Amino acid sequence: MSKIKSLIRKTATPANTNNPILDNIANSDAPINMTANTPIEQTRWNGWGNININKKVSAHGAKLIKSHIGKTKKLNSVSLAQVLKTVPKSRLPTAITELKTVSIDQEDRLRHARGQSFPDWIAMHGGDFEVFPDGVAFPESTADVEILLKLASEHDLIVIPFGGGTSVAGHINPQKGSRPILTVAMSKMAQLIDLDNESQIATFGAGTQGPAVEAQLDTHGYRLGHYPQSWELSTLGGWIAARSSGQQSLGYGRIEQMFAGGTLVTPQGTLNIADFPASAAGPDLREMMMGTEGRAGIFTEVKMRVQHQPEEELFKVAFMPNWEVGKEVLRQAVQKNIRLSMLRLSNAVETDAHLHLGTTPSQFLAISTYLKARGLSSDKVMLTYGVSGDKAQNKLALTEFNKLLKQQGSVTGKITDIMGSVWAHGRFKFPYLRGTLWEKGIMVDTFETATNWNHIDEQMQQMQEAVQNALADEGEEVMAFTHISHVYKQGASLYTTYFFRAAQDHASTLSRWQKIKHAASSSLANGTATISHQHGVGRDHAPYLAAEKGKLGIQVTSDMLKSLDPEQRMNPGVLIED
Repeated sequence: MSKIKSLIRKTATPANTNNPILDNIANSDAPINMTANTPIEQTRWNGWGNININKKVSAHGAKLIKSHIGKTKKLNSVSLAQVLKTVPKSRLPTAITELKTVSIDQEDRLRHARGQSFPDWIAMHGGDFEVFPDGVAFPESTADVEILLKLASEHDLIVIPFGGGTSVAGHINPQKGSRPILTVAMSKMAQLIDLDNESQIATFGAGTQGPAVEAQLDTHGYRLGHYPQSWELSTLGGWIAARSSGQQSLGYGRIEQMFAGGTLVTPQGTLNIADFPASAAGPDLREMMMGTEGRAGIFTEVKMRVQHQPEEELFKVAFMPNWEVGKEVLRQAVQKNIRLSMLRLSNAVETDAHLHLGTTPSQFLAISTYLKARGLSSDKVMLTYGVSGDKAQNKLALTEFNKLLKQQGSVTGKITDIMGSVWAHGRFKFPYLRGTLWEKGIMVDTFETATNWNHIDEQMQQMQEAVQNALADEGEEVMAFTHISHVYKQGASLYTTYFFRAAQDHASTLSRWQKIKHAASSSLANGTATISHQHGVGRDHAPYLAAEKGKLGIQVTSDMLKSLDPEQRMNPGVLIED
């Protein structure tokens, strides 16, 4: 036993997250900036995150992936200098370029031309960006944004809110057209403006990134608790615009529970959304403006419901005999109101993959031997859970939850507690793995949904089969696995990760992704699952939205957006196809 614990402790410093043990994959050369917004020049121009952070992949983890998809070959990557040569002259009129808040610098425009979707990675590494914004605005106040939108109307510009640039659904990509394009980056509006201690309402600039949100609140003893996988770079305004969900939404709530009100600048004027605790005064403007993905306007100041810092926060891992047992534990825990902050369950394929990817061969053997000795077979699944609160509340919650675990034959203990701590230590570094795998010719992407409990198994099977068979016409294999990432009394979200190998060139590789994406999205457009639980719609999911909303729902949404942006200059083509 002591030998096994020692081996687990020696596991490499973890990465990040939506995938527990996958978080162990590699060492980090630098910590995530936990105090302020990360300057864009300190981030990769053609990948994720801080230029000083890299990830290594365990040899037998990479071997496992290749055993599914075959031998891989790295795609070539162009240089920043090469792409800068392709940035055309700005089309912005002098009235815009003379503003101190606007830059037409080529590198600024390049760094704000793409997000983090798979097509974005293909463009950034292959060099074919297609379209660049004609300028990037860096407003410092609501008044600055009002001026920008007024001038955009006068000079017939397209306006794209940038957020943190972390979109994985094509939210921020400029499109070909005759109208000049102005991208608006809110990175200079990143401060805690006001804190109402009595009502526990914090007012922030909408461009504040996750670490800066929590760092500024922490000095006053508060926490927001919204932790999406993109937390390092994504912003408050982006979370609200895309209806984001964080890793600990079970305890802290989704963004719609946190967003109390604020200021939205639209082409028709400035909308001030009151921060009432509740209201029966007609439709809720706060709810209506969330999820509009930049089509209605730009959030400048946001009022967030915060809470006191927890006395204690713990993360743990348990192994369950099989998927059905694990799923039942999750359902009972949430429906019995056990006070947990997080619950997620990896299916058997993902559990095996994570244990390979997150360990050395000796560590994998030690853990597998231990779990087998405790009666678990290859059907075993990994359950990761957390508690946040005062120690007495946490103790009660863990006592209740442990009863459920024991009733269902779980394996827990000091060893699994260590694994939970390892996950927590590197929970925001998973996105860096994508770049490491890219260098090996291994392509990786994800998609997610949410459905009711009675549809979970059927939906997961449909999703995985659709993805695994998507490249059959090319004789290519796709490796896929799934976990439940968020739970509700009514149902849960399903999050699928898939791997495939690069083709001979960038265009052919993108074609492979397009086939997989269409297969995955079509498996969700069935009336019982949402096209997006947490990533938003953007351009990538827009063609499938009608299956969820219906013709009248699309019409109502479109009419609302046009009432605020009648000339359709705000992010056209995003959310609803034009």
